Amino acid sequence: MGEGICFAGLDVHARKMAAAAVMLGSGEVWKAQLAGTPTAAIEWLQTLPGDVRAVYEAGPTGFGLARAARAAGIEVMVCSPGAIPRQPGDRIKTDMRDALKLARLHAAGQLRPVAVPSAELEALRDLVRAREDLRGDLMAARHRISKLLLRRGLIYTGAGHPWASPRHAAWLSSVQLTDSLAQAVLGEYLAGHEVVLARRDRLDALIAEQAQEELWAALVGRLRCLRGVDTLTAVGLVAEIGDFSAFAHPKQLASFLGLVPSESSTGERRRQGSITKAGSSHARRLLIEAAWHYRRRPAISQTLRRRQAGQPPAAIEAAWRAQLRLAGRWAHLDARRAKRRTTVAVAVARELACFVWEIARQPD
Repeated sequence: MGEGICFAGLDVHARKMAAAAVMLGSGEVWKAQLAGTPTAAIEWLQTLPGDVRAVYEAGPTGFGLARAARAAGIEVMVCSPGAIPRQPGDRIKTDMRDALKLARLHAAGQLRPVAVPSAELEALRDLVRAREDLRGDLMAARHRISKLLLRRGLIYTGAGHPWASPRHAAWLSSVQLTDSLAQAVLGEYLAGHEVVLARRDRLDALIAEQAQEELWAALVGRLRCLRGVDTLTAVGLVAEIGDFSAFAHPKQLASFLGLVPSESSTGERRRQGSITKAGSSHARRLLIEAAWHYRRRPAISQTLRRRQAGQPPAAIEAAWRAQLRLAGRWAHLDARRAKRRTTVAVAVARELACFVWEIARQPD
């Protein structure tokens, strides 16, 4: 790397920012305390000499600074906080020291970049994650209702699965508790449950609308050819993974999603443990839930046939190969009885990620 390059590190917070820069070759250092706005950072970076290359950690402040700086012609990298080398004996931590450390690590090439999504993709990601939050809210609301009734010896024993059967809803409406306070609490819980359901339905409709947008309609359509991957899952994968072309090999995508085993090896000993759980937990959960569909024998249901209608033959063919491969893989691992079915689902999800990569990289 030639001299004359100025590497800058930014420790970004909501209201203030510590900035430090190092000139490669001369070792000259610049430091500044800035307001926590992209404008303040860009104005300071423009005062630095030479070819400026800046970096800051991914965090709650988002990617606005990176997008604004790139629009101004300044190269700004967003790095992964978990991949920053840390010395165990370093007991002093300040914002300025962190900024200077980032600048020097950037100059040494020891930082791992994070893909900066477009504003449209980030908005879609926020929508998908809001839907994921509602999933947790809905589960919590149902737990409160069921545990309140359980403490009073009331358990639904009718036909159909609880929370999915109209009979269960009718049973909840007919419950009358002898304690007036408990009845009032039950009414509040049921009303809150209906509110969360309405919010979930609104977000589902909005996600379905976004699936038809030109930016990702073709990609979502191809991914829906896979068994176990409908609109919600397909849009979630698109939002969380973003640019599939960033992964040169399908194993890189599986690693990015944290579906590969952890490893601790030395000398002649090689030991693998549980999956790394790196990357997006939401995308990982979506793939693992989809993997459970492959425990059944390969088949094209009417629902899947409708999803595949009008899609490219290459995507349909890849989806069928995925069924053959993953159903066989599930049967093989399940027959060994050496692994729990949840572990089998994770192993199948890892291979499903490879088929997702193949279909996503097909031409529109």
